[in-house]
Amino acid sequence: MATAQPKPAEQAVKKTARAVEQQSRKVADQAAETKQAATRIETSADRTTQLAADRNVLAAERTYAAWVRTGLFALASGIGARALLHGVLPEWLVLADCTMLIAFSIFCFGAAIWRHLDPGPLVHAPKLGRIPGPVLIAVNGFLALVSFAAMVGIWFGPPMVATAHMAVP
Repeated sequence: MATAQPKPAEQAVKKTARAVEQQSRKVADQAAETKQAATRIETSADRTTQLAADRNVLAAERTYAAWVRTGLFALASGIGARALLHGVLPEWLVLADCTMLIAFSIFCFGAAIWRHLDPGPLVHAPKLGRIPGPVLIAVNGFLALVSFAAMVGIWFGPPMVATAHMAVP
């Protein structure tokens, strides 16, 4: 007896089933790879966001330092202006100049606290620690008090006495 030959339709169905099975395996493998890639991208995005939040903290500290530096420079300029401008300009103008410079230093110390304590909306919580607010308020409050004391000293302190090296010809 002769063996029965499979019908061409059955062969085509079996061939198609094998092709579908192979494609299904490929799709499953690609889905697993895509899932791993998505996890890596999500982890990378989280890390990037975290680093951005940390950079914002460091930028706020640099801004704080710039305000304090500007305030100290204005304070020193206000104190030095009295000695340098005495005898060159009228006394009322020297006092006005010193007062404005020292008042600006007080403003800078206040702005430093304000800018550091209110940096804007935080999208992600930073891992870096911030300078504690009470420390900033204490330090800048002391600097503002020193500035105010310098202004009072300039206004109500002993008058400048022209010495031989300060005399204007």
